Amino acid sequence: MHFRSSFARGSILILGLTVGLGSVAACGRYSINNLRSVKAFKDGTEAYKKSAFPEAAKHFEESIQYNGDQGIVYFYLANSYDQMFKPSHKGEPENDGYMLKAVENYQKAIDKLSGAPSPDPKIQEANDKFRRYSYEYMIAAYGPEKLDDFAKAEPIAKKLIEMTPNDPVVYQSLGRLYEDQGRYDEAEEQFKKAVAAKPDDPAVYTAIAGYYNRQGMFDQTMSALEQRTKYEPNNPEAYHYMATFYQDEVQKDFRLTPAQKKAYIMKGLEADEKALTLNPNYIEAMIYKGILLRQQATVEKDPALQKRLVEEADKLRSKALDMQKKAGAGK
Repeated sequence: MHFRSSFARGSILILGLTVGLGSVAACGRYSINNLRSVKAFKDGTEAYKKSAFPEAAKHFEESIQYNGDQGIVYFYLANSYDQMFKPSHKGEPENDGYMLKAVENYQKAIDKLSGAPSPDPKIQEANDKFRRYSYEYMIAAYGPEKLDDFAKAEPIAKKLIEMTPNDPVVYQSLGRLYEDQGRYDEAEEQFKKAVAAKPDDPAVYTAIAGYYNRQGMFDQTMSALEQRTKYEPNNPEAYHYMATFYQDEVQKDFRLTPAQKKAYIMKGLEADEKALTLNPNYIEAMIYKGILLRQQATVEKDPALQKRLVEEADKLRSKALDMQKKAGAGK
């Protein structure tokens, strides 16, 4: 289960280290134990930034020994253990033990961060964010790639929905959990709830389209992607993304009749034309338009038309390759 891309979440966590350090320092600022706790946390963050997670965990443990009330430190300790887990070694006691330590400390982070509000708005904002991160990473920890315990993941996901009912991502998370269990009606319901939570967000339509695509529901996939374009009509990527699905369906679904193939090809071409109208230098759209033109040539019966389509595809391919070379030379 993934709420955010691993890159985006990693960036957020690294940026959050500074905030976390400020939160740790705020409580009992001048006590000896707190100063030692801050020092250990700072050492842990330096190791964490270098992806030296065993070393980071050691320092975060030390920080907690000196001051055990800092929820953000528990989060980073949990995440360090989480990073130490290797999916390729799943089932090995030591490796699985890292993930068990991770969920234990994510829960401790939640408990600490759910206490009385801080009088400092910035610290409270950080606490709220990291409490949410703790829930998110706990759900992922119980997902099929890690501990694979749906019974524990489901109530956490529902709790997160209670906390943030207007965030579509939390519904998508529960939807993926149900999908992984083969509970497809419930999964679809959650993806629909995500749309209802924020119907003007293009990302919710991409997400539900992804669900439909994984289920082999092509018409529903394209309907969702079409809906996406209504909320970002000036985004060429939204149209090109549709074109890639039409091209792929024509290439892979051998059950399609020639008429169905042509209809999908023309819709794909229309989408890439729109993308190129918005961005005439959109290389990927040029390439796919060329592929779609070649596909159209295979379903046309007029040899002259077939020739013109292939020639246009060749021109687009040459133009795209030339642009790629120029872009590479400029780096």
